[in-house]
Amino acid sequence: MTTELSWNAEGSWTAQGDWGLRDSAGRRFEREHWQARLDELRAAHHVPGAALAVLTDGRVHELTSGVLHRGTGVEVTTDSVFLSGSIAKVYTATLVMRLIDEGRLGLDTRVADVLPEFATPDPRSTAEITVRHLLSHTGGVTNDFNHDSGRGDDCLALYVQAARDVPLDCPPGTAISYGGLGYVVLGRLIEVLTGRTWDQALKDLLFTPLGLERSMTLPEEALRFRTAMSHLGEPGADPDPAPVWDLMPRSAGPAGRVIVSAGDMARFAKLHLDGGLAPDGTRVLSAEAVAAMQRREVDVPDKWTVSADGWGLGWTLYDWAGIPGYGHDGAAIGQYAYLRVVPHAGLVLVLMTNGGSARLLYADLFRELLAELAGVTMPAPFGPPAQPPAVDLAPLLGTYRREGVVITVSRGVDGGAHMRYEFIDGMKDMSPPLDMDLTPVTPTVFAASGAGPSFSEDYMPVVFSTLSDGTACVYVGMRATPKIT
Repeated sequence: MTTELSWNAEGSWTAQGDWGLRDSAGRRFEREHWQARLDELRAAHHVPGAALAVLTDGRVHELTSGVLHRGTGVEVTTDSVFLSGSIAKVYTATLVMRLIDEGRLGLDTRVADVLPEFATPDPRSTAEITVRHLLSHTGGVTNDFNHDSGRGDDCLALYVQAARDVPLDCPPGTAISYGGLGYVVLGRLIEVLTGRTWDQALKDLLFTPLGLERSMTLPEEALRFRTAMSHLGEPGADPDPAPVWDLMPRSAGPAGRVIVSAGDMARFAKLHLDGGLAPDGTRVLSAEAVAAMQRREVDVPDKWTVSADGWGLGWTLYDWAGIPGYGHDGAAIGQYAYLRVVPHAGLVLVLMTNGGSARLLYADLFRELLAELAGVTMPAPFGPPAQPPAVDLAPLLGTYRREGVVITVSRGVDGGAHMRYEFIDGMKDMSPPLDMDLTPVTPTVFAASGAGPSFSEDYMPVVFSTLSDGTACVYVGMRATPKIT
């Protein structure tokens, strides 16, 4: 099913006809071709259902394929909503930047000065962590503190209080370590400064001015719409409906739960393409705030997990052979979402899925779309070379731990490197332990097999590095995990 929409002079979205449309570079968006490719690739990669939104030449094209729920057979339609996972962080970052525009906050404001209940086990670090640190994942806070603080409007306040004793992954400002806890703290900061819950602030300050009618944060709100069900299963086979729709508590919202249609996400991204203007010309963000979000704050050691070349304020930054872009990936139990923006081409791509080998679908489909509509060549899939280098494993072997996760690197039965990745503490129910063999790509970069194609195209990157204080660490999934033994 397909729909093409454009913003008309009366200030509403109107349907376009069936003709193809050309983007600013003269390339034609061939709807029938891309619908066929979406159908073919979705089926080939055992993804039950997918929604694709393409913003090009100022218009949003929405295409869908498959079913929302393999048990019921209900089809995906353009008004269907999906869990967007960590892409919620970009929404939270946009809200923070709006508060900065209003003079209520600064990027270098110390979080504890605005939020006295915020703390870490290290008082010095607590005093150093700024809004910029949390937006750019350089505050050292963890990603894996999955604390359920209830369903009440005080859930973020209770989460921040409970997080006071959670150890940092690394000292603030010393390295990037992808951290969801920091975005929950930013969500609470939004609440304090606006006098609204994070959920309500998102509605009032973003969804409403942008006309996003299929964007929400709470499960009960999603019941009004055709909602995608999560699916789980083994690679290479059709997955089954998951035992639960989502595992995340309400408190995870600012870091991991905006429920949205693909089209609405594309229209949200258009705010950033248009320099902070809503479709009717209302200024939602200053041009300076939009530019600041896209400016590089930090390089990343792991350039493969989310194709990141660096990180801005909320946005993941890409460098496609000299062509810059930005976006974000998201995952919620069995649902995977991908957002890519190419400014020079005025292009936004959004893919929402509900299970299967979603990463492979993304890689195949976006590789074609980016090449055709923006002249972008995506990097080749990550993997080991034909002749892996010889590596001294001794310095890398041992146990690495951060809040919620323990990683053990050992020698496998064949003498090569082996890694076990286990969720512990409050994250222990997220997934069974993952056992992976590691093949060297360089002396510090390894390709892990056995994690399943939803983690990466074929192999998962494992990057060994050192923090600025000399502590050895390993990056898995963009998280820095210090070595403890």
